[in-house]
Amino acid sequence: MTNYSDYITLEAGKRSGKACIRGMRITVQDVLSYLASGMSHQEIISDFPELTENDILACLAYAADSEKKYVIAAA
Repeated sequence: MTNYSDYITLEAGKRSGKACIRGMRITVQDVLSYLASGMSHQEIISDFPELTENDILACLAYAADSEKKYVIAAA
């Protein structure tokens, strides 16, 4: 998934301005934490039926894109 902008929203008053999924109160960080703990996509969707496979893929694409922006300059 290359265009996550249809799935990831940023709102100042929601979850302290963190990136959320489709305006819900579930953050990208929440989903990434579940994945990092070993949960499968299906387990996450089972626990949060309002989420879709595309939501999870959008979280991964958002994280990958965010990671590209961090570079440590050599001293």
